Amino acid sequence: MRKKNKRIILENVLVNNYAAEGKSIARVDNKVIFIANAIPGDVVDILLTKNKKDWAEAIVTKITTYSKDRVEPFCKHFGTCGGCKWQMLPYNLQLQYKQQQVQDALQRIGGVQNAIYLPAVGADATANYRNKLEFTFSNKKYLTAAEVGDANASNMQDVVGYHAPRLFDKVIDITECFLMQEPQNIIRNGLRNFALQHNYTFYDIKNNIGLLRNMMVRTASNGETLVNLMFGQNDVVAIENIMQYLKNTFTQITSLHYTINLKKNDTIYDQEVITYNGPGFIQETLEDFTFKISPKSFFQTNSTQAQKLYQIARDFAQIQAGDILYDLYCGTGSIGIFCSKLAGKIIGVDSVADAIEDAKINAANNNVQNSHFFAGDVIDICNDAFFETHGKPNVIICDPPRAGMHPKLVEKLLQINAPKIVYVSCNPATQARDVQLLQTKYNVVQVQAVDMFPHTHHVESVALLTLK
Repeated sequence: MRKKNKRIILENVLVNNYAAEGKSIARVDNKVIFIANAIPGDVVDILLTKNKKDWAEAIVTKITTYSKDRVEPFCKHFGTCGGCKWQMLPYNLQLQYKQQQVQDALQRIGGVQNAIYLPAVGADATANYRNKLEFTFSNKKYLTAAEVGDANASNMQDVVGYHAPRLFDKVIDITECFLMQEPQNIIRNGLRNFALQHNYTFYDIKNNIGLLRNMMVRTASNGETLVNLMFGQNDVVAIENIMQYLKNTFTQITSLHYTINLKKNDTIYDQEVITYNGPGFIQETLEDFTFKISPKSFFQTNSTQAQKLYQIARDFAQIQAGDILYDLYCGTGSIGIFCSKLAGKIIGVDSVADAIEDAKINAANNNVQNSHFFAGDVIDICNDAFFETHGKPNVIICDPPRAGMHPKLVEKLLQINAPKIVYVSCNPATQARDVQLLQTKYNVVQVQAVDMFPHTHHVESVALLTLK
């Protein structure tokens, strides 16, 4: 027989520090407890979800005393939606904890002891700052704690919004989101109502059936708006009716697309995106550079902070006239193009072919003639023959996904011996892991945190490494 875990509840626990990844710390009988959904200064009752000899994890069951630092959340979905978990935390403290997260990771995981840690760069706008959102249509509604106790409430409802935390098959019905400027709320709510009036089916995630599946909305600072609507069935008549509704009703949509995705997963990188109306892209401007963004393109989701991030990367790189710059995991080529006025040659590599095509167009549109972009996995592209053909870099800028760099790429970087590496990361832990390996040949000179996502625990980190 399996032994049942004993429920352990601790009462009146003082939360006294911030840990990382949005969790805070308390200490009870010399044991460190990592607590979700609490902030330093709270006094809470907690339920242990993991209990080891020296540490534990817990969730809050009751807040008995609120921290003096708490502020009132501004979104009615706070506490249900998992998106903006730090709305109750003043923004200056958010920046302080993000700075701490970057520094702790590099010092504890990476063993970086002598670097200069520059102040975290905060966001000018802490709401309506995103340029991309993705919504899910579902026939299963996530019920709040209050609704669970309501006999009239049912989870068998058609909704559109965000996946409930840790529940793949239930979706929170979002009526108002403060992450992006309009028209995203207007489009989402209008389409929901239109679909319900015409009895169009919402996707059943468990059984992989249903017409309306996902919707992506992208905006640019000039007001251009791109919408890509994903369908789970190839119902030609229904699709045409819905696309006509979007085209005729929301004139704010300047680039309208749809994708028929019959797979079990939601990724569309291997699917055809059909342009229904307008050009196949929108354009964003950072400094005096213009970037084309199509439905599959990677682009930083906070344009204003992206400009600051790229400026920091460029400042760290200190590119000299004639330098060869390698922009690894280059996306649509934005960082390389930002550095193009200084570099003699730019080599960009990314695994998403559509992003590379956009990078080539972006380079041409910005009259960047000294750039070359290649589609493929970085570790496959960047072999000895490639470096022999294009030249060894004077500066490498890399901006990998959350998983960090492939170990083989780290090994390759150690072989190349580029004088400078600028490592841009959206995950301080994996950045620290990679930096720890690179320190056999490199010194970490300076690091700067950049807040791309206010009210979340996510933070970007830029590190400058120089060859010993």
